[in-house]
Amino acid sequence: MSNSPLIPHLNSHDAQEPVLPPLTEATIQRAKEGVAYARDRHANEMIRQALLSAEAFAEGGSEHRVSGDLRRNVLRALIHTLFQVKVEFSERIPAQPVLIAANHLNHIDPFLLLSELPPCPFCHILGDARTLYNQWWKRQFLHFAKGVIPVERIWKEELAVIQAAKTGHKELAELANAIEKYVPTGNSIEIMRRLDRIVQGIFARGESVILFPEGRLGNTEAQLSIPLKRGVAIYALRAGVPILPVALIGTQDLYLRKELTVRFGNPIIFSQSGRPKAQQVQALLDELQAALTDLLPKDYQEPKEPKLLHHFLNHMFW
Repeated sequence: MSNSPLIPHLNSHDAQEPVLPPLTEATIQRAKEGVAYARDRHANEMIRQALLSAEAFAEGGSEHRVSGDLRRNVLRALIHTLFQVKVEFSERIPAQPVLIAANHLNHIDPFLLLSELPPCPFCHILGDARTLYNQWWKRQFLHFAKGVIPVERIWKEELAVIQAAKTGHKELAELANAIEKYVPTGNSIEIMRRLDRIVQGIFARGESVILFPEGRLGNTEAQLSIPLKRGVAIYALRAGVPILPVALIGTQDLYLRKELTVRFGNPIIFSQSGRPKAQQVQALLDELQAALTDLLPKDYQEPKEPKLLHHFLNHMFW
């Protein structure tokens, strides 16, 4: 029996197979974009440097970055210009390091959170590498602001293309081969342990981490994609930091001046466990799932108003 702690699973290769999207033109196009991002040498170098920087910081080194105040102010100026932002129960945010666990509907979500969270403790984003670095403005901002822990993983759209190519869609064989050649799956034990060391080091230095425990984008407002990934519970248990549940409402479909809500829950507090057992992990996941479900609206209705800049804003953060 190994004495190693449980290794967090944050990608699609978790305890059960992911639910793949239908094979549509949009799915195929997204898979093509994914391969292009995976082959982008400039983006790959920035991802590599971000991971090295996060690792060095977690091990006690220094990191040249802007202040949390400046990062928040820049993002707030951008997001509040484009949208109406409503923040609820911000008094529940602890003044200590926390693991911020939010539902995930759109690639704007980490930037929205950073615009509304206190600047101290400084927050690091643990998120999908290619969607964080897939556009020039994101790359420039994140290079300038720092605080990113990039996770390289295969997308569900890419898995859908691979599956389709194996089951008769010969026209997708070339794309499937490119995915398997260029896209990292990110599910090796070595990578998971490296991420765990980084996260634990950040908590040990008194800073916080943002994580999306669904492990993928949700498809429907106010509905949580379950089961939640075990990593959120394992990281928090090993570090002994509270989990702060956060509901993001309205971000699934963006347009100019739409109301976006950031609703904070009560921190989930528990005893530290350096080697958490499976039942501890599951109990904490169940508590987090219940907390997020309670924070999400029960009768969300998409506003019926003109959707100005709808296409532009949805693709701006994509």
